[in-house]
This record gives sequence, structure tokens and C-alpha cells, in this order.
Amino acid sequence: MIELAKIVEKIKSKQYEFSKHAVDQSIIRNISVSEMEQAISENALIIEDYPNDKYIPSCLILGYTKNRRPLHVQCSYPNRPLVKIITLYQPDPELWINDRVRKSK
Repeated sequence: MIELAKIVEKIKSKQYEFSKHAVDQSIIRNISVSEMEQAISENALIIEDYPNDKYIPSCLILGYTKNRRPLHVQCSYPNRPLVKIITLYQPDPELWINDRVRKSK
């Protein structure tokens, strides 16, 4: 079981790093570091778990910025010294139900 509280704690204490992909995507999608930090809070939810992810075990978190912008942040489990932000994006309503559940193809 992934402990969201540990991820939130690491984000708040700046114990995280961005993958190159996440940096690129944050620029393309106009998502600031501050917005990512706001989204990963006590009110966030882990909506998908990827224990067998290609590079490192990770999960997908849904959170909201102070301006109520929904964000999905895929990050590593908190057992690493730094949580790695793998990618981040605003969920597309064409692909997601209530920002939480993927629509069937």
C-alpha cells in the first residue's frame, strides 16, 4: 500500500526531483512547480498504482491547485530519497470521468 502522506511530506519538504520528461511536459502544458506542489496535498487521491512500472514503481495522483485546476501527477513511491515526478498534466475530459476514472475505449 502506497502511503500518500509520505509522498505529501516529501513534496512539502522539497524532497523531490523532476524527470526530463516532466520538465518538458510542465513547460508545454503550462504547469508551474507551485501548482504541482499545491496539487499533491492532504486532499489529493492516488487514483492508479503502477507497482510494475517500466523504470520504477509509481502511482498517479489527482489533486487540485488553489485555483481548483485539476492535475494528474505521476510520481515514484516515497521509499526513494527523492520522490521522482515522472509526468504531470491536466486530465482531458474526453479521456477521464470526473478526473478520476479513465473512460472505456
